[in-house]
Amino acid sequence: MERIFAKSTLRKYWEVHPDTEQYLKTWYDTAMNSAWKSPNDVKQTYAHASILKDNRVVFNVKGNSYRLVAKFNFEKQWIFIRFIGTHQEYDKIDADII
Repeated sequence: MERIFAKSTLRKYWEVHPDTEQYLKTWYDTAMNSAWKSPNDVKQTYAHASILKDNRVVFNVKGNSYRLVAKFNFEKQWIFIRFIGTHQEYDKIDADII
């Protein structure tokens, strides 16, 4: 089982962007009930996720209208949410270092 830091980040986002709520809740529930040991395990669940360096993964949210960048510690089963925003906002960041 994964531990996500912090669900409050997701909640704050969907309060401002209510159209993301069900998508983010589904992502959260899926991640919490998974035991991903590697980026390849994540890809088996989320085929359209993009694997970046340093155990970062980019998830498409709501048909790719939004992006979520998470940094994984697979050994400890931790997920750190590094970014969530629109696709346009995502294009302005460097997801490899955020």
